[in-house]
Amino acid sequence: MRKYFSIALAASLLAPLAACGSESEPAATQPADHAQHQHPADGGPVPAGMVEAANPTYTVGSNVTLTADHMPGMEGAPATIVSAYDTTAYEVTYTPAGGGEPVRNHKWVVQEEIKDAGSERLADGTAVVLEADHMDSMQGAEATIDSSTTETVYLVDVHADGMEMTNHKWVVESEIQPAN
Repeated sequence: MRKYFSIALAASLLAPLAACGSESEPAATQPADHAQHQHPADGGPVPAGMVEAANPTYTVGSNVTLTADHMPGMEGAPATIVSAYDTTAYEVTYTPAGGGEPVRNHKWVVQEEIKDAGSERLADGTAVVLEADHMDSMQGAEATIDSSTTETVYLVDVHADGMEMTNHKWVVESEIQPAN
């Protein structure tokens, strides 16, 4: 009887651990590493008010090669243009809304992802509040503008070794070259 009780006790203690197995999330919700923060595999829709570029260098559906190094595996990665926009893109340093170490020189946040930004280009050093949601703890974060560019801004699908990202936000024109 004692042996039976010991086995039953051991089984009841181990059963909850079995739920911690190796089940994985669907690919669309698995984050890709972006420095010390998580970047979703699907960047989701663009912010309201974005103006599509009239004559982008890279048109929707174009296959390109990324020269950006925002995250490991991105530089040299093949990508497909999803959409192109005329806006200002900002490199920012922000403190995550949930706390933690500042994220320095994050590329990119667009004009439409900054609270009360208006339509004029913001000066370097301007303190802002982010409304972007394409990085964990970015929405509501306090940030400082490090630099900006008015190049065409692209939403891309990235296809790299072990990294599949749809609607990645953002890549600017100087970070793209034609596919080989």
